[in-house]
Amino acid sequence: MLRRISNLLNISPLDGRYQGQLSDLQHLLSESGLIQHRIQVEVSWFLHLASHNIIKSTNNTPIHLSDSDTKKLQSLYKNFTLEAAEWVKTKEKETNHDLKAVEYYIKAHTHLNPYTEYFHILCTSEDINNLAYSLMFQKSIQQVVLPALKNLQKTLTSHSEKYAKIPMLSRTHGQPASPTTVGKELANFVHRIQRQVEKLEKIKLTGKCNGAVGNFNVHQVTYPNENWRKISQSFIEGLGLEYNPYTTQIEPHDAIAEVCGCIAHINTILIDFSRDMWGYISLGYFKGVVKDKEVGSSTMPHKVNPIDFENAEGNLGVSNAILVHLEHKLPISRFQRDLSDSTAIRNVGVGFGHAVLSYKALVKGLEKLRVNEEEMAAELDKHWEVLAEPVQMILRKYNYPQPYELLKQHTRGKGNLTRDNYVSLITCLKQELKLSESVTNELLSLTPSTYIGLASELALSLNSN
Repeated sequence: MLRRISNLLNISPLDGRYQGQLSDLQHLLSESGLIQHRIQVEVSWFLHLASHNIIKSTNNTPIHLSDSDTKKLQSLYKNFTLEAAEWVKTKEKETNHDLKAVEYYIKAHTHLNPYTEYFHILCTSEDINNLAYSLMFQKSIQQVVLPALKNLQKTLTSHSEKYAKIPMLSRTHGQPASPTTVGKELANFVHRIQRQVEKLEKIKLTGKCNGAVGNFNVHQVTYPNENWRKISQSFIEGLGLEYNPYTTQIEPHDAIAEVCGCIAHINTILIDFSRDMWGYISLGYFKGVVKDKEVGSSTMPHKVNPIDFENAEGNLGVSNAILVHLEHKLPISRFQRDLSDSTAIRNVGVGFGHAVLSYKALVKGLEKLRVNEEEMAAELDKHWEVLAEPVQMILRKYNYPQPYELLKQHTRGKGNLTRDNYVSLITCLKQELKLSESVTNELLSLTPSTYIGLASELALSLNSN
């Protein structure tokens, strides 16, 4: 009874602490959601058989279902309630078989009593389950995962454009390197995410409805004159799924594995992003928005911590631990069937849930940040040594001898160069190489904050690529 009152008793944080953020997924991927989609497949199969004149009355004539009959049947899943799910779970305690309990629910609640034995006819449990899961996952991706990803992508794009021209010191191997802009670094992640999102959108979830070992054995014996391959294909495509003609008892889950792999790849990109943002915040490049009533530390009053990026990183890792396992596990089944996939596949929603939490946390984190332009400018002004790269390249252009080696001698391991140090360096080079006034002035015109190449242009060109 207590579990009905408080989600504080839930073991999984997805159903406890984070339940409010995942209500859309909860309706789709919960046990109740699975039962609802099983009923949808069972009812749809019945209606499909009726449309092919396979369901017949006692005098062996095909039945005709009115629009009212169809709507009443479809209401079993369209108007599905928690009470209906509880009815099925209660029946499951008797049958010790979850899918048989669903069949009994439909038989007990349909108005077409003379035809109840046609529900689940010709089907093995996996015919129903694989289609139910594919529908659940397809809806979850389309209605929850992709919108959350695209909202993150939209937020990143907005920030990329907003900060396109703000120069920032790069760090390769953790050391000062050629400058970039804040917007360009965000644009890199936008582009990477977009590429994977496009892949995810193109993955078509598959289904099968071909009996106990995938050969239409019982179909052919029971109704030998029907084109079962065609009937099965039209049924599955009518559900909005892609027909898989070659299976064992189970649909091999290759498409679901592709989805898990694609989302895991997106998550890996976002782990990279989360860690970069955490690093930039620790360097002082970004400041968090301070809210009076929020607390950053229970003992250190000054703290404003990057918790959204830390939460995202943690949840992305949990998501990947599940999704990568499922990517590798689900396509494997011994001979024509084993049940190891059955318990594993139930956790796809857990992988989705932790991923969606992360996407939302990253949006929240980005919206709370402000660029610290003063800190970035001050950091750039401490590292004029990054201009050693363009200086030696310009000298190469004018065919001066060994400019790389000369710049290496003057800069490598020498520590940070200030503006004054840089001017002294160019003066020294002028004397050593007998530089012309025009070349000298060209070198003196360089600054770290303007040495950003096409970074701003690239950041502002995201929507044109």
